[in-house]
Amino acid sequence: MPKMTDRERLAKIEADRRKLDEEADTVRQSLRAHYAAHISQIAVEQLSEREFRDLLTHAIRVGGAAAVTALKALPIAAATTQTSPERRPSDEHGGAARRRPALPSSAASPGDGAGSRLAP
Repeated sequence: MPKMTDRERLAKIEADRRKLDEEADTVRQSLRAHYAAHISQIAVEQLSEREFRDLLTHAIRVGGAAAVTALKALPIAAATTQTSPERRPSDEHGGAARRRPALPSSAASPGDGAGSRLAP
């Protein structure tokens, strides 16, 4: 078999790398689909989408074993303390959010008041 030139070797290596990248993507998607099937059996509707995403992101960040150990150490929450994604921060304090009083019409912004002008 004749010896390949550097250019031919490089082309073969790049083709092999592309095939490996495609295979890795296929296996990655298969593994994620497998995990998604497990999620469908868990009552995740008790969490908001953001809580769910944050929970998984932090668990992956610190490592599965460390995350499980930390979560098992926490007390079990009562079933009545579920959060709803529709809740607003103002609802936690029993009413509408407090608003700041309107600025006087002479001041367009906090820096526009009479006391903020520099002497010439």
